[in-house]
Amino acid sequence: MANIKIVLRKEQKKDGTFPLAIRVTKDRKSSYIYLDYSIKLTDWDEKTQRVKKSYPNSARLNNYLIKKLSEANATALEQETTKTHVSAEAVRKKIKPSAGLTFFAQAKVYLENLKAAGKYNQYTSDKPRINHFRNFVGHDIAFQDISATMLERFRGYCVSNLSLSERSAVNCLVTVRSVFSHAIKDNIIDDKYYPFGKGKVKIKFPESNKVGLTAEEITKLEETEIKDERLNHYRNLFLISFYFAGMRVSDVLRLRHSDFKNERLHYTMGKNGKSVTLKIPERAQKILQHYEQFKENADDLVFPELKRLENLNDKFKTQRAIAFATSRIDKFLRTDVAKAAGIEKKLTMHIARHTFGNIAGDKIPVQMLQKLYRHTKLETTIGYQSNFIHKDADDALDTVLAFEP
Repeated sequence: MANIKIVLRKEQKKDGTFPLAIRVTKDRKSSYIYLDYSIKLTDWDEKTQRVKKSYPNSARLNNYLIKKLSEANATALEQETTKTHVSAEAVRKKIKPSAGLTFFAQAKVYLENLKAAGKYNQYTSDKPRINHFRNFVGHDIAFQDISATMLERFRGYCVSNLSLSERSAVNCLVTVRSVFSHAIKDNIIDDKYYPFGKGKVKIKFPESNKVGLTAEEITKLEETEIKDERLNHYRNLFLISFYFAGMRVSDVLRLRHSDFKNERLHYTMGKNGKSVTLKIPERAQKILQHYEQFKENADDLVFPELKRLENLNDKFKTQRAIAFATSRIDKFLRTDVAKAAGIEKKLTMHIARHTFGNIAGDKIPVQMLQKLYRHTKLETTIGYQSNFIHKDADDALDTVLAFEP
């Protein structure tokens, strides 16, 4: 059981007073919750843990201290009866969270944590989603006042008032869920207030159509003569992504010459930290040889987009640079490169990943595709690849329509 008492901290302020605090002690470790009052050392009775009558309004302040002590004891008891092990710090956070019990105070902490972790893409995506929820609610709100009904209305607001797609509306709910999860993990709120899950709000993404290029379109893209060196470079980036099993653009731009050894590519995926090794296809080798002339050293980046960055270990700045570069690359792929190659489909770096899946179809065992994609779960690969396998459905349709009209 945690030991909780009111103490006068021996930290003298400029006015000569000392702060009052609640001390939480558990397993010989103490944590302190500072209250809103400071008094003189001579006005404090250490034995009774009360303010002496010499202090103005001592009765009122003592009533305040008794109330805070009672609340702290009740909260500590609740924590210890619902959890196997509770530290003094966990009790302190529960009694007086650093950012308060309101949703948007915690949302601010959540965004700051994303930024500190270097998660630029998630930070820039989640920040406007939190603002959407703020505009919907109209004011700060306690976690326990956010109900499943309110969140369903928020989903409708995103679609009807903000003209967001259903998928974007669901992403807004995912962000709200993330703030809840972080607050629960940090012992800011009880999980009983969590409005997601069975019998509450369920997160279900609508199915999306993934369309990739065909083998014939890839051939057109490879064989088209593009004299503009910049556009040719953007085509090379797309093809490198495709040749290496739909490598993500963030990994393509971070490739170094030293990643290529003994006719194989060795790299670590930026998204999940998994190590990958792949054979270097002959067609990829031709592109890579072109960039050898710009190599300054063995560890130099293959492509120029990130070379101006002083430190690629700064994750936030690196992800931001990748996002800006990808936007620029996609712009020219959609317009100039696609037009030059006579491709009418949407052409972006991410389409290279879809293209690999589309051409793979059902020709490659799904277990091997899982290895190439580096998906943790086979179900993820099956779901992803289902967008590109149409033979059974096509055969069934032909069978039904095979009769003579």
